[in-house]
Amino acid sequence: MPLAENNLLFGFAPRLTAEQREYVDAIFDYQLVMVNAKAGTGKTTLAVACAKLFKQPLTYIFNPVQESAMGFRPGTQSEKESIYHQPLIDALLEINENPAQCVYNEEALVNEAIRRKVSMKRVMDSIWCYPKTPLFLRGTNLKDMTIIIDECQNFTVQELRKIFTRVHDSCKVICIGHSGQIDIPAAKSGFVPYMEHFRSQPYCKILTLSKNFRGELANWADSFQG
Repeated sequence: MPLAENNLLFGFAPRLTAEQREYVDAIFDYQLVMVNAKAGTGKTTLAVACAKLFKQPLTYIFNPVQESAMGFRPGTQSEKESIYHQPLIDALLEINENPAQCVYNEEALVNEAIRRKVSMKRVMDSIWCYPKTPLFLRGTNLKDMTIIIDECQNFTVQELRKIFTRVHDSCKVICIGHSGQIDIPAAKSGFVPYMEHFRSQPYCKILTLSKNFRGELANWADSFQG
């Protein structure tokens, strides 16, 4: 079933373009949605908003494409990885969620439990977003959750295979990418190849989002063909 007509989707529904409405409805109607979307189209925000409505855990998968340098930067692993969580954080703020209270961060949770003098279980009660990298998915099962694979164009075929082959049918999967902004060697990106691989499957919807809402400068920059 598509998004109900009386569901305002945190205030976004009345303002959705036809493309965005098709995207949102597809998230409700299909197990797998793959969207090739320009920057600033609202792709991550709308995906997170839908995930909130599903009332099940959200696994947000990101790929630290500069992982080789992460070990040399100061800070803990969580602090180094947190820069890749920013699209998720921004999306949560757009739907009036407090990231500090709903995004899993073990170090922050331990500190909060100590500060409040309560158990870890108590501070975990409001957590529903779990950022992960594909580095730690080997041997895991992904079930009974919504999965967002963000910046999907920066995942290789092998990395996407590692994710997809761990997904149970109790999951919804939203793959978000932009084939025009690939930060790894383009020939290694698995985004477009996997879109073509899944295109004929009845449980999958392939979409595009073309309107950048950030403004004239951002749109003109995205049109550069060099």
